[in-house]
Amino acid sequence: MHVGSDWQKRALNHLEQGTMHRPLTCVAMGAVLVGLAAAAVAAEGGAEIVALKKIWDQAPHNAFTDLVRLDDRWYCVFREGQDHVSPDGALRVITSTDGQSWESAALITSSNSDLRDAKITVTPDRQLMLCGAEALHDRSQKSHQSLAWFSPDGRQWSDRHEIGDPDFWLWRVSWHGGTAYGIGYGCGEDQSIRLYTSQDGKHFETLVPRLFDEGYPNETSIVFDGDRAYCLLRRDGRPNTGLIGTAVAPFTQWSWQDLGACIGGPHMIRLPDGRFVAAVRLYDPHVRTSLCWIEPSTGTMKEFLTLPSGGDTSYAGLVWHADLLWVSYYSSHEGKTSIYLAQVRLPTVK
Repeated sequence: MHVGSDWQKRALNHLEQGTMHRPLTCVAMGAVLVGLAAAAVAAEGGAEIVALKKIWDQAPHNAFTDLVRLDDRWYCVFREGQDHVSPDGALRVITSTDGQSWESAALITSSNSDLRDAKITVTPDRQLMLCGAEALHDRSQKSHQSLAWFSPDGRQWSDRHEIGDPDFWLWRVSWHGGTAYGIGYGCGEDQSIRLYTSQDGKHFETLVPRLFDEGYPNETSIVFDGDRAYCLLRRDGRPNTGLIGTAVAPFTQWSWQDLGACIGGPHMIRLPDGRFVAAVRLYDPHVRTSLCWIEPSTGTMKEFLTLPSGGDTSYAGLVWHADLLWVSYYSSHEGKTSIYLAQVRLPTVK
């Protein structure tokens, strides 16, 4: 979840967009409608949820996921805390060999900050790289700092590395051609995004200092295809619709197209057949986590499957494995904010 200098206010605003402004009866009805919508969209679009499992709910609030697979083992990471926004945020790593039985591998904590929005990727030397950002309790010098940790097995983690610039939230790291790329967004008065690169994941340099600055751009997901890059971008200002960006190497010049809808927690991957699939939070007519097709050439987004979700929800991890799309996400549609894992069969290209 993105937060700026007034991060608590923004967090509460996101919750109000979800459930806080609705009577409890409406929330319950919304959960029913989400289930019905999922069945309808699945039948119409040809996608099918073949398995769905709650895989973690041990903290009071479990949220903001990511998912990766390395050496025949799954790793799911997320934030634990007392609430959606609370000073005790920690990053939990859980692991599984089959996607069914999960166990805790590590819990990364901080005594002086709220650790938020875990992201995980695999480095070129096949180490796990865990990223997040800390919202500092003492904000006299800075309010936020992006961080990274490294591990060979998900259980033993390195000391933390400060990455990017203070008060620029380096949201997600993507590796391409031996180089790490990530987009950071301003958490203070500067409401722009910048593109970073790194050769080792520990020391980042600014490649594009002002990548985009209209409508408070923030959360991102970058996909590479040869010498071309694609970026799914969230905005929360005016305008507040999501964008899809494209660039060619060396990725310093970008063009952007408006997707025409508000999105949250964006993540996107490219399937082996060349299609782009994204998981986002959608708001109209009700808050939900959905899968969408993204067409960068036309700047269009089409929802094709609503996951069982509602209220406080979104922030998915995506992995293509064994001809299925594996999706980690969080949701409060069953009451407690918990972590879920869905396996989705997608329609083939006609």
